[in-house]
Amino acid sequence: MNEASARNEPGESEHRGLPALVPAAADAESPGWLSRVMHILFGWKTTPTRADLELVLATPPASSGFSPEEAAMLKNILGLHEYRVDRVMVPRADIVAVQQDIALSALVKVFESAGHSRLVVYNDTLDDPTGMVHIRDLIAFMAARAGAVRDAGDRGEQPRATELDLGHVDLTLPLVTTRIVRDILYAPPSMPALDLLAKMQATRIHLALIIDEYGGTDGLVSMEDLVEIIVGDIADEHDIDEMPAITRQGDGSFLAAGRASLEDVQAVIGDEFDFGEAQSEVDTLGGYLVIRAGHVPVRGELVPGPGGFEAEVLDADPRRVKRVKIYRRTDRRSAPSRDAPPNVKAPPLRPAAPRDEAPRPNPNSARSP
Repeated sequence: MNEASARNEPGESEHRGLPALVPAAADAESPGWLSRVMHILFGWKTTPTRADLELVLATPPASSGFSPEEAAMLKNILGLHEYRVDRVMVPRADIVAVQQDIALSALVKVFESAGHSRLVVYNDTLDDPTGMVHIRDLIAFMAARAGAVRDAGDRGEQPRATELDLGHVDLTLPLVTTRIVRDILYAPPSMPALDLLAKMQATRIHLALIIDEYGGTDGLVSMEDLVEIIVGDIADEHDIDEMPAITRQGDGSFLAAGRASLEDVQAVIGDEFDFGEAQSEVDTLGGYLVIRAGHVPVRGELVPGPGGFEAEVLDADPRRVKRVKIYRRTDRRSAPSRDAPPNVKAPPLRPAAPRDEAPRPNPNSARSP
């Protein structure tokens, strides 16, 4: 073989029967958006991990390439696996529910006052739920009853729907007879929030009751509650702006709701307001005060807090603490007494006569015989 033939590339016939390198399917596809971001920002060519993305999000928004809103949502998504449903559920005391025998007229009033589109339905107690009722199903049922058919059969014409006449709707009917009660999901408190969100998507049921180990109702979670973990609070046209959970007053005291979380309370007051081991038992300020007092405090009761703080219960019912005023004990002692009016001085006392000085006789008094 001469040099010219040696330098020539082998023909196709010489490759037949020899193994060939075939690119993997993953290599053939274009890299994902996350891989492109990592490659552009840091020149990384390896497959990015969760820690890599967390590192990117820890950098300032101008350096990471994400807007503040995007970075916040991505951080919430990464932290979603740490959430359990008991952290986002509405507590049992705040659940708005109706009995299955409620009349339609009363049900309309509950929907109007509650401001929810779905309500839990129960049999005897909330521990015996039967499902949920959607306001759209209620409207559809009433519209079907109100759309009575007239002028049918007498002239041999086809029935035609007339305008809605609410007089045809019997508002005394119990809810259970309308058959508009839908199924509801059930979940344990320890269920990951991400798993419940996936279950809601699969079943298309957007309301779940949280059931404790004894089968009792512990709380309620809607799909909106789970989505708000990622995107933040979602307010619609009917939502009323809520007051902050805890606010600082001009005199140095703090007004707080009983449902205020321990984290929010400590963030506003400071680290010196330390809850200690109670943080592992309760999540709210009201629950902490119940532990400190040993019972549900009543209105006007003073409950000692951590350190030099004290809490005065401003509003409560037999089940929970609703509103609290927190201040330092020194501030309370320096405050003027509520019993005596301010700036009023007591009259000076007359000096007592010395004990060794005998009283002087009155010359005008008659002497005894």
